[in-house]
Amino acid sequence: MENFKSGFVNIIGKPNAGKSTLLNILVGEKLASITPKAQTTRRRLLGIVTTDTHQIIYSDTPGIVKDPMYKLHEWMNTQIEVALHDADIILYMVNPGEKTENNPILEKIIKSKIPACIVLNKMDIIDEKRISEEEVKWKTFLPDTTLISISALQKKNIATLQEFIIDNLPVHPPYYDSDELTDVSERFMMSEMIRAEILKQYKQEIPYSVEVIVHEFKEKEDITVIKATIYTGKDSHKNIIIGPKGTGIKKVGTESRKEMEAWLGKKVFLELFVKVKENWKNDERSLKYFGYDS
Repeated sequence: MENFKSGFVNIIGKPNAGKSTLLNILVGEKLASITPKAQTTRRRLLGIVTTDTHQIIYSDTPGIVKDPMYKLHEWMNTQIEVALHDADIILYMVNPGEKTENNPILEKIIKSKIPACIVLNKMDIIDEKRISEEEVKWKTFLPDTTLISISALQKKNIATLQEFIIDNLPVHPPYYDSDELTDVSERFMMSEMIRAEILKQYKQEIPYSVEVIVHEFKEKEDITVIKATIYTGKDSHKNIIIGPKGTGIKKVGTESRKEMEAWLGKKVFLELFVKVKENWKNDERSLKYFGYDS
């Protein structure tokens, strides 16, 4: 273990910057839920990669909520603050057109002296001239900070980013066993699959008003039994989620089950319930119940 490297690489950025997509690519597994909607990620999620020479603990963080409307948003922003302090390396993801000024999180990253890289994502959606303009903009603003342009979706320049990470990892024994992939339970993974499906299928405020708790997870020889409750903030949202004659909740269940079976590698029996917990995003007791307390 002499000269073994190990460290925490925290991925930070605004909503829809591509943080979860990048985490999944770097880890080589679909750990983080990905949807076109902002604020898909609410909690920090670790993805662990271990080799004979190093261990990288990647951390996906919630997108920065500029103007928090709920206590849930405030809690999500605290996760970003924590990520700024416990990182060995910071990857700050930006999209084309993002402004350099008036960014308090970016200012804190600069002051922290932690090895950091500006990751310009989505180079696949702009031409070479625009890429060059974006790179000049960020290099002018942060001349002493590494800048790497990538396409997380097309996996372009990922190897260059990985080289930066390995070069800047501190010498340290591994923090996790070599066979560990993430720090969260399978129950949590299943609940996120259900929530991601709701984000995909419903519009406006409904997807953002739900939380999912898996309250039964039983693995049998040839099937896994999963029972989960979808909590929403209003009765009207509950009715929409269930849908006419249960068509809405049935579709959520069908698509979620496919994801679960692919992850677990076996058949899944999934039963879903829908309950109302009014104003839960602003209620401290409810937030604690859902695990937003640490």
